[in-house]
Amino acid sequence: MQNRTKYLKLPFQFDTEKLLQDLSLIFEEKWTSHFNTTGYNGDWKVISLYADGGNESNIFALSTASSTILETLILKKCHYFKEVIESFKFPILTARILRLGVGAEIKPHRDHELGYENGNFRLHIPIITNADVQFILDGTKLRMFAGECWYTNVNYVHSVKNSGAVDRVHLVIDFERNKWSDKLFFSLANEESFQPIPKEKDSRETIKRMIEELKLSNEPIAEQLINELLQKLTE
Repeated sequence: MQNRTKYLKLPFQFDTEKLLQDLSLIFEEKWTSHFNTTGYNGDWKVISLYADGGNESNIFALSTASSTILETLILKKCHYFKEVIESFKFPILTARILRLGVGAEIKPHRDHELGYENGNFRLHIPIITNADVQFILDGTKLRMFAGECWYTNVNYVHSVKNSGAVDRVHLVIDFERNKWSDKLFFSLANEESFQPIPKEKDSRETIKRMIEELKLSNEPIAEQLINELLQKLTE
């Protein structure tokens, strides 16, 4: 069995000074604490740049068939963030700034059907980071530097711990796969290496956990996402 591609460092290097400049424009905006309060310790907050209906308070990574993804008012201030996002020629699903505070930890978890083989995928562009950030993906520690661009298959178990002296801030973008992305990804890894991970016995438990996390949110989209996940339990 050929090894599966779990992550890729993409051939892009973005301007760190411009990333920091845009971040400074919005740093005093209202950050929303991540709703999954059982999934992390410490300070983990989000600002939405693209969201359903352009609602900046909507921090969900999941979209639905009825979602209309629009830029938020916050993004309108950030010309370089927008330039970075639009440099990718794939349909956008969400774009967010995620800030993990000093000493904070995101516990080991999986995301739901967010690998390239699922037809959608996640990119990370670090804006502020430090050598004491531990991003572990399926047992491998990934060292991402500011301005780089990484694909991570978050269907695999992953965790993050910020043991450094400064917050870790990433631009995190979810996209829909298309021909442009296929050309890029398959130039870096064999097409056959993008395969679904084997179904695990706890997959139903994972979906149930996601439903419980969504119930903690008051966002209107949460109910729709819960219904879609409940449907998967009957498949």
